[in-house]
Amino acid sequence: MEIILKKFVKGLGERNEIVTVKPGYARNYLIPKGIAVAATESERKMRNEEERQRAFKMEKMQKDAASMAEKLAGISVTIRTKAGASGKIFGSVTALQIANALKEQGFDIDRKSVSISEDIKNLGSYQATVNLFKGVNADIEVHVVQE
Repeated sequence: MEIILKKFVKGLGERNEIVTVKPGYARNYLIPKGIAVAATESERKMRNEEERQRAFKMEKMQKDAASMAEKLAGISVTIRTKAGASGKIFGSVTALQIANALKEQGFDIDRKSVSISEDIKNLGSYQATVNLFKGVNADIEVHVVQE
């Protein structure tokens, strides 16, 4: 019996995948639990339409992320912090501070999408990466100066 999975099932398949299983497994477990539906012609059409819409949304999100990456390409952020005479700052610069500095420049970036390659514990210039979408990243320069 062919079914369309509504959820990921380990060892069986991914969401929206059409798989063949034994009729008893489908009728007695997968369909009553809401994990799958029978692969009728109307269900197949609905699945294809959902896949088409999801692909369209993903493409739009990727285009938006690519345009945002172009805007972020030449951006440098300055963060003012307290530091000692040797140039060592008190604490460290975090992704939250970088995200807030980007927000001040008009870019609404979540702190979780900012990644720093090394700990920023001294004054100077550093590189940070903003992950905008799968495979779409933007490198920004972070300048840490004394307050």
